[in-house]
Amino acid sequence: MLKTDQDTDDAPSRREGDVTSALASHPPLTAADRCDRCGAQAYIRVTMPSGSELLFCAHHGHANEDRLRALAAKIQDDSSQLAGTPAAAPETE
Repeated sequence: MLKTDQDTDDAPSRREGDVTSALASHPPLTAADRCDRCGAQAYIRVTMPSGSELLFCAHHGHANEDRLRALAAKIQDDSSQLAGTPAAAPETE
């Protein structure tokens, strides 16, 4: 008979397929990531406790921020990138 982790006294009692609450780190949001509400470029990623994700533009993310903070496991807010984005290309281009 094969000995499993459950057969040893010092091993934690875990079974194959047990879910942990650790969240994987996410890559930065890109121009391909779109707001689930309006389709604009997403700057905010909300990871729910279930692991599902919601993407929001800065407008919709900030408009719903209080409710999202109450529900979310993690919020990645990259909207600070907007402050450094020029409204028009410099004249030298």
